Amino acid sequence: MLRHTRPAFLARLAFPVLGAVLALSACSQGEKTAGVDPACFNRTSDKIGGPISLISEDGSRVTEGNFKGRKTLVFFGFTYCPDFCPRTLMAIGTAVTMLPKGVEAPKTAFISVDPARDTPEQLRAYIHSNGFPGDIVGLTGNDDELDAATKAFVAPYERVDDPQSAAGYTVNHSTILYLMDEDWKLETFFQPDARPQDIAACIAALSK
Repeated sequence: MLRHTRPAFLARLAFPVLGAVLALSACSQGEKTAGVDPACFNRTSDKIGGPISLISEDGSRVTEGNFKGRKTLVFFGFTYCPDFCPRTLMAIGTAVTMLPKGVEAPKTAFISVDPARDTPEQLRAYIHSNGFPGDIVGLTGNDDELDAATKAFVAPYERVDDPQSAAGYTVNHSTILYLMDEDWKLETFFQPDARPQDIAACIAALSK
């Protein structure tokens, strides 16, 4: 079985860096909605989420331009991930069903940081698993393309030898879930323990 050896470490590594670049004045007090975590409104930045150029599960080239015009949830992981990835994608799937009527559900972009195993075919089979959001695209790329994307999102990852796994390695990665706005600017982000109802409430509040 693959083990996630240090994902929490990578998440802790990413949060201070994110904190250093976030603009903490995204919305005024009057725009905050009752029942919504105030942090929802204080995690925007124009320095996170730059250009990407990756390959989708259908083999086509995808850039950030493909997502403009609609909010997008972005998560980095890999299909052999035993815990955080399926848990986060299932949370997104549940969250979009909890959105109020009239609030458009974001698209979901799952970016694999395991290009050696996560071929477009493997990604296609994985993202259509039960419980994952319906409107999801799987993305991968070569090492240079993934390095550029993860640096743009302050989403560190590393390949780690794991003799107990069938492939001989696992991949540690950041577990932050990003919400990009219609212009591909970071609107907010969610920590790994975010509940589906809190994700839904935040998305709804930011859609007003």
